[in-house]
Amino acid sequence: MRLLVAALASELSAFPAEEGFSDALPGFERLVTGPGKLQATYALTMALSRRTYEEVVVVGTAGAIDPDLDADVHEVGTAIQHDVTDIDGIVGQHVSLPARVSTGRDGVVIATGDHFVDDAEATATIRPLGAVLVDMETYAYIWVAQRFGVPIRVLRAVSDRAEDGALTDWKAALDRCSRQLRERIRTDYGV
Repeated sequence: MRLLVAALASELSAFPAEEGFSDALPGFERLVTGPGKLQATYALTMALSRRTYEEVVVVGTAGAIDPDLDADVHEVGTAIQHDVTDIDGIVGQHVSLPARVSTGRDGVVIATGDHFVDDAEATATIRPLGAVLVDMETYAYIWVAQRFGVPIRVLRAVSDRAEDGALTDWKAALDRCSRQLRERIRTDYGV
């Protein structure tokens, strides 16, 4: 059994319950964690404490901070935190957590932080950290899965450009992103 994870139920709008499968897809259980690193950490920790899964598959939206990145689904390989600093004041470095966590798969770098990024100044600050996407949960999901020794895959659909007007763009793009993610899961997992 795999665990399908999203921060928000709206990101799963194209993943209706199929006849006979109340959790979403054959071979998958569904978990909606709530937004942000703390809620993501808590919900995924609780789920992995209760049951063993062969894989965690995260789906959801992300803002593109690379202006050349297509509004498509991207596999995440590495996550960093853009909203932390270490005792020397180095942005992206945490005092006790690793600077980077990896899914073990090829993919893009995403910067995770506990606020919705929606202005050019913020993206200009985050971009030098090496990320092309920004979200609010991926670092936490990967970190928790690693603690439990469970393989994790993260698929993020670009919903906005993480600059002025991003929240309006995100709301307008939710359905499209969910459909793109559903098609990717259908293609990759045959369900």
